Amino acid sequence: MEKTYAPHSIEQRWYQTWEDKGYFAAKPEGESYCIMIPPPNVTGSLHMGHAFQDTIMDALTRYHRMKGCSTLWQPGTDHAGIATQMVVERLCNAEGLTRHDLGREKFLEKVWEWKEESGGAITRQLRRMGSSLDWDKERFTMDDGMSDAVQEVFIRLYEEGLIYRGKRLVNWDPVLHTAVSDLEVLSEEENGYMWQIRYPLSNGQGHLIVATTRPETLLGDAAVAIHPNDERYKHLLGEFVELPLTGRRIPIIADDYVDPEFGTGCVKITPAHDFNDYEVWTRHRHTSVIQDLPHGGLINLFTVDAAIRGNDEGENELIPAKYIGLDRFVARKQMVADLDALGLLKKIADHKLMVPRGDRSNSIIEPLLTDQWYVKVAPLAEPAIAAVENGDIKFVPDNWKNTYFDWMRNIQDWCISRQIWWGHRIPAWYDELGNIYVGNSEQDVRAKHNLPADYALRQDEDVLDTWFSSALWPFSTLGWPEQTSELAKHYPTSVLVTGFDIIFFWVARMIMMGLKFQGAVPFKEVYIHGLVRDAEGQKMSKSKGNVLDPIDIIDGIELEALVAKRISGMMQPHLAKKIEQDTRKHFPDGIQSYGTDALRFTFASLASTGRDIRFDLARTEGYRNFCNKLWNAARFVLMNTEEQDNGLSDAPCEYSQVDRWITSRLHQVTAVTSNAIDNYRFDLAAQAIYEFTWNEYCDWYLELSKISLQSGDEALQRGTRKTLLTVLESILRLAHPIMPFITEEIWQRVAPLAGIIARDGVYAAGQSGTGAAIARDGVYAETIMLQPYPVADEAQIDANAIAETNWVMSFILGVRRIRGEMNIAPSKPLPILLQNGSDADQQSLTNNRIYLQKLGRLESITWLNTDDTTPESAMALVGEMKILIPMAGLIDKEAELARLEKEIQKIHNDLPRVEGKLNNPAFVDKAPPEVIDKEKAKLADLRSILNNLEEQQRKIREL
Repeated sequence: MEKTYAPHSIEQRWYQTWEDKGYFAAKPEGESYCIMIPPPNVTGSLHMGHAFQDTIMDALTRYHRMKGCSTLWQPGTDHAGIATQMVVERLCNAEGLTRHDLGREKFLEKVWEWKEESGGAITRQLRRMGSSLDWDKERFTMDDGMSDAVQEVFIRLYEEGLIYRGKRLVNWDPVLHTAVSDLEVLSEEENGYMWQIRYPLSNGQGHLIVATTRPETLLGDAAVAIHPNDERYKHLLGEFVELPLTGRRIPIIADDYVDPEFGTGCVKITPAHDFNDYEVWTRHRHTSVIQDLPHGGLINLFTVDAAIRGNDEGENELIPAKYIGLDRFVARKQMVADLDALGLLKKIADHKLMVPRGDRSNSIIEPLLTDQWYVKVAPLAEPAIAAVENGDIKFVPDNWKNTYFDWMRNIQDWCISRQIWWGHRIPAWYDELGNIYVGNSEQDVRAKHNLPADYALRQDEDVLDTWFSSALWPFSTLGWPEQTSELAKHYPTSVLVTGFDIIFFWVARMIMMGLKFQGAVPFKEVYIHGLVRDAEGQKMSKSKGNVLDPIDIIDGIELEALVAKRISGMMQPHLAKKIEQDTRKHFPDGIQSYGTDALRFTFASLASTGRDIRFDLARTEGYRNFCNKLWNAARFVLMNTEEQDNGLSDAPCEYSQVDRWITSRLHQVTAVTSNAIDNYRFDLAAQAIYEFTWNEYCDWYLELSKISLQSGDEALQRGTRKTLLTVLESILRLAHPIMPFITEEIWQRVAPLAGIIARDGVYAAGQSGTGAAIARDGVYAETIMLQPYPVADEAQIDANAIAETNWVMSFILGVRRIRGEMNIAPSKPLPILLQNGSDADQQSLTNNRIYLQKLGRLESITWLNTDDTTPESAMALVGEMKILIPMAGLIDKEAELARLEKEIQKIHNDLPRVEGKLNNPAFVDKAPPEVIDKEKAKLADLRSILNNLEEQQRKIREL
């Protein structure tokens, strides 16, 4: 093996080997274990959230593959209707063209060209993460088979009356000219204004003051609402007000929606441009005062560009001519000026409000009344609720089912049409009479309805919401509507791994569609993970400048390139300077290269059942050190086992107590790790692997094994070499699902020595270890990926060996602690006195004297009687037994006292600064809680160190 662990020399080489050899493919035999990847957008690039959930999914996949399952991790990408169309439109704009210049057909050809050339970035990045997806089965939501599934579902739902076309209020993006889902709307607090407008009572007896943040929508008002119990206004019910600037009269109505404490307690109701107002309108639309209004009170004001529309035929002067054609914000300015001129503007006040913006265009979203296609969701929701209630689907953590229920029990019909070109075009045709025909194609429609070839039909221009095709993902990817062998084998899938933010938009819809079209739930468990935040707990965002690219963590990136990356393409360029300063402060040397395994182990270590995780590169550095530790341990093992008899011959093996101890601990750790993964506690699995490998195998067993290896007893040497190999090989299999690359690289060198794969054409016998690491069915695998995952065997656990070795470790740690506290050189042999020991302690000493003398660097070990007088000594305890190290002659008393005095004085100098900070109200009131906690911990550490130093000082003075 190379002297130094260099991840880049092994990672991409191994991934290519695995993919080329087809190791990711699901084998035909074995119980199915299937995970559907949440399809990333074809326009996307890998971010930390992807990398986190992909680590979890790959760990599960590799774990179950090693357990013998027929394991399918289904890959694929989403066509991302709006995002992809925007990318290609920008490319067209750069050539001086719009999509309308090209026309629909030519534009779609350009989109497909872009997809083929540039749409695979994220799948390349997934490979860099070590993701063992079955790439031969990769799907795309717009490929032919997926499109067949989408059409089949649409037609069947339409024929059952579960899809309909209707006029409803939607989130309208006036830049993209399409309806967008709630998920695609980001609402953030912004500075704005509140206008107070006088609405004159129609009887001339005064006016109502109406407060609004959107005066431009006044032209579409249908009523002024008050709370039914508001004593200030109750007497006005049944009266009308004059709607300013319009010459129309609108009624005063009562509705519980109104908060009498907010503003003036009078609310303008504009049902065609506000979702809450629309709900108020639905409760009052049956009344004559509303029915008598133009369009029954549902008055649309805007064009698709969010400009004031013109009057339609028969509307006369419904929209005042002077505002027609004005952009909504220009119209706002003009209308406010006109209200002021008429004496109807009472007040303008600064006001903070939540402003909804499109996540793609950043334009302010306009609630707009349009004709759209909807899914009638209630009949689909009922069985989907029952599936979670009766346990057919389990949420992990369990509390997320409450979020699911809250939404499902208050579900609204789903708007599935989008006014763009890229996507699954709605399979509906219209004739000139407005009849709607739904079918697979125009030819199909004509045949079904006996329409002649010259009968004019036009297809609906809209496409389906991207989430519509995503809702079919668990079964459409497996070949449905064809009844394929993959569908029979892998549906229902095993688990869905996803973020809590799309429980509504994706998880719930997959459950509804799976039950509807497969008669079974789409997955048995839903593992919900949290958001990946930065080290301070802040959400990662471009505007904060705290985004980390997982590939930069794997490969490393220089400071200047990192700065350029963080400040390019910003929505808020004015923040660039601050982001540059912060980046230079936090990453003065850029980001070093950590490799994929260290990044994956970091994610696993953070994957608890909490909501969010804080990602700190310091942890990744720690796990890169763990990789180095494992690498160096493997080099030590290979150095002592290559070209040696490792217990594979007929010669006898003898196993020392520490051999039996490390084997016992391996089986215990195997049980803990498997249980943790089975329960989605990757943090506990990572912790168990880390602590066993670093603290027990590397720090203790490798050192203890040297005593057997140097003993001259060949049977003992064989037993220890065999144990070194079998335990290391099992550690590699334990860690493989989380750290695939380094484990494969080392395993290839260790496995032949442990007799697991062919050496010189001869297959060695399988070893007794955790799960007898031989390939299944007599076929010896060439990769750790296809080896069995370790299985714990209680019969291999020797409780006595564990207790004895724990005694040895406690003894040696006691001696080492005294050396450290008294500043005694590690190489200096020490005389040890023992007192107050039990018979068991005396037996343990007899059994383990050689380990104590070698690892503790002991000159002599002498038992004292309980009543013997002891010299001034440093003491450690092992249970009730005292370990005494006489101090006289071991240290230079004056030199040690001078050293301790210097350290004590340094702490005395530091303490007032930290105490002063925490006693300063200006600091405590302003500093974030985590900073205050850090200072408190620092103070506690300083006081603890000071106490220890003063205690040592006292002891040495007494010598």
